[in-house]
Amino acid sequence: MKALLLALFALVPAPALAQAAAPPQKTILFVGNSFTQGAHSAVKRYRADAVTDLNGDGYGGVPALFKTFTEEAGLSWKVSLETQGGKPLAFHYEERRAKLGGAYDVVILQELSELNRQRPGDATDYLKYAPLLAAMATQANPKAEVLLMSTWSRADKVYQPGSPWSGKPIDTMANDLRFAAERVRKASPDIDGILPVGQAWDRAFAAGVADPNPYDGIAFGQVDLWTYDHYHASIWGYYLEALIVFGQVTGVDPRTLGPDERAADDLGISKEQAASLQRIASEQLAVERASAVAR
Repeated sequence: MKALLLALFALVPAPALAQAAAPPQKTILFVGNSFTQGAHSAVKRYRADAVTDLNGDGYGGVPALFKTFTEEAGLSWKVSLETQGGKPLAFHYEERRAKLGGAYDVVILQELSELNRQRPGDATDYLKYAPLLAAMATQANPKAEVLLMSTWSRADKVYQPGSPWSGKPIDTMANDLRFAAERVRKASPDIDGILPVGQAWDRAFAAGVADPNPYDGIAFGQVDLWTYDHYHASIWGYYLEALIVFGQVTGVDPRTLGPDERAADDLGISKEQAASLQRIASEQLAVERASAVAR
């Protein structure tokens, strides 16, 4: 009888065993401004209840897209964000660092889209404050991975006059931002890498997935990565941003999310568009990995 009871018991999953089989939860903090918030699009309030907004503003944004992707991949992530529209990393360090003191597995830092509003393209403050924030993250958790978000070329700064990037090729601004991020990464032992969002946008332009100039109309079959102000991202632009974060942080190929991916469906992104943007993210991350190996 005892042997029979033991055999029957073995068929019932033990809560402790079920819990042990679950993937360990990791933590990630997004620090940034409107480009992290998903401003001027449906992404801004997307699944705000699934993430922790440390400011209580009720934003979901790119962090919520990342959270959705991790759930679909069977991963467990606690996602937090601390954002303020139009503010540089200097603001987060000087005014908000009391909110940033927790220990996180991953911290993402996103600087202003033109680095410095008074001196566009000037990385002086970026070189100062990103390392300070990164040092805070590694002091709280020596194993923390700190990544810089390198963002996209702004169409309003390229196709309109009065900007250092006016009249230049569309990829110039994104490449300048990437160069600045590389300088910051090399200046700090606490910064581990760069999220190549701007380069993924450029890849989408080159592949004909996205239209590179919204001022002359959007070509049939292509998406507009910018929203109505030609400055912030559209749902497609933020989706691509989040795919880059997801793929680089988790190591999971964005293409595994597939055309039926939940967030794309929620936002009104077609299956074909979702698959194309996933492919672009996957290809860009593959290029980044190959480049890192070559170095």
